[in-house]
Amino acid sequence: MASTRRRPPRRRVWPKIRLLLIVAVLAGAATVTYPYWKPLYKAANPDPPELLVRYRTSTPATSAVAKPSLEVFNKTDKPLPLSDVALRYYFTADDSASYAFNCVNAAFGCSHLAGRVVEMDKPTETADRYLEIRFSEAAGTLKPGANSKGIDVQLFRTDHKKLNQSDDRSFDAKMTSYKEAEKVTAYKRGVLAWGEEPDGSKPAEDKDKAKAATAPDPLPAAPEGVLFDNFDYLGAKDPALFKHGWLVRTSKGGPGIENTWSADGVTFPSDEEALEAGQVLQLRASTDGTEAGTKQASLGTAESKFREGTYAARVHFSDGPTTGDEGDHVNQTFYTIGGKGSTYSELDNEYMPNGGWGRPGPKLDTVTWYDHKTNDRVYQTTNKSLDDWHTVMIRVKDDVVSYWIDGKKLFVSSGKYAPRAGMSVNFNHWFIDLPFKGDRAWDMKVDWLYYNANDTLSAKEVQAQVEGFAGSGMNYFDMVRGS
Repeated sequence: MASTRRRPPRRRVWPKIRLLLIVAVLAGAATVTYPYWKPLYKAANPDPPELLVRYRTSTPATSAVAKPSLEVFNKTDKPLPLSDVALRYYFTADDSASYAFNCVNAAFGCSHLAGRVVEMDKPTETADRYLEIRFSEAAGTLKPGANSKGIDVQLFRTDHKKLNQSDDRSFDAKMTSYKEAEKVTAYKRGVLAWGEEPDGSKPAEDKDKAKAATAPDPLPAAPEGVLFDNFDYLGAKDPALFKHGWLVRTSKGGPGIENTWSADGVTFPSDEEALEAGQVLQLRASTDGTEAGTKQASLGTAESKFREGTYAARVHFSDGPTTGDEGDHVNQTFYTIGGKGSTYSELDNEYMPNGGWGRPGPKLDTVTWYDHKTNDRVYQTTNKSLDDWHTVMIRVKDDVVSYWIDGKKLFVSSGKYAPRAGMSVNFNHWFIDLPFKGDRAWDMKVDWLYYNANDTLSAKEVQAQVEGFAGSGMNYFDMVRGS
């Protein structure tokens, strides 16, 4: 009997075809409705943040200074250069005051961050300004999951009046230990990546769209061998002042009226003629005509690591007292000193508006010392009034020392009269003697200090660099290596 081939039942084929048709219809429907259901899905399943910011503070609402401490976490599986990140801390200005900031501590060093206070185009009740903090490449890179550790900064009024932080958006007195802070925003290459802006904006859900934002220019790295300080400090006891390598002298000894060095005369007032209309270092020498009633002022670097290169400072010398009668033999000084015995080194700019040591003023002595004990020195006197702001420079190269005022060379010394050791940099204001009784006070001001260990620069070159640093918010850095 011949065999016959049996066809498979049609019912086994049709379900598969039907399933494919259903899948095709659903896929088409999903494609058509994608723009509608994607936002709903994103809202229910948001992308995790690329970075996270935590905040704490140690101040009450009414305080002389705001002290936000911030931490940045890398929440991705890729390294995060801190130079890609910017942070914004929002606040409201009190009485339209001007503000300054400084860095007290950072694990990667305060020399590698910059800050600026920005007025907002669209202010709100709790924010009309923000402090923006940025980082240079030298701040390093956060590994996946890593934490920047505490970045401790201070924000304060340049008139040093107390702050009212109760209406500041980013301030929270209850956050005395680190907690996530969405009212402090963070940006990655200019794109909002964490937090909520005062207008309610949050990080974009569509990452592809967010990438179209324009990133700010990168913060330049502080140049090696250079120190710059704009003197944005609270006062003689500001912790940032000491963290940045400065010492306020209160020790005994001379010069001037011995054992009268006091921190009382070291202040940092605002000054419209200062760089960026900011603050200055002010050194006040005051007296009532007696040794007991005399106070002299001095600020200097803790380290003696400066030798060859360019020293420059913008200094305001004064021909008359701020209060009281004229006539004192005061000495307003920008100088360097270091070494002992056979390595003793000292380079002086000493301005005496009323003269001193039997010589009339106003005069500026530019002096290079070889031996203080034997009075072995060379100097030149410039007999003219300097009652104003001036760029004062000392340049040292190949055992040649030159002194400059406003780009004009005043004096040159060489040979043995050259630094033989690393030196500290100092500003002093003191009395040579006390010729009469009565209360009076004299003020000397310093806008900024610049030092470059690598090059001998002109006054114009120094000014250009200083303005560039200040314009980038680089108010302080020290990249000078000790010997």
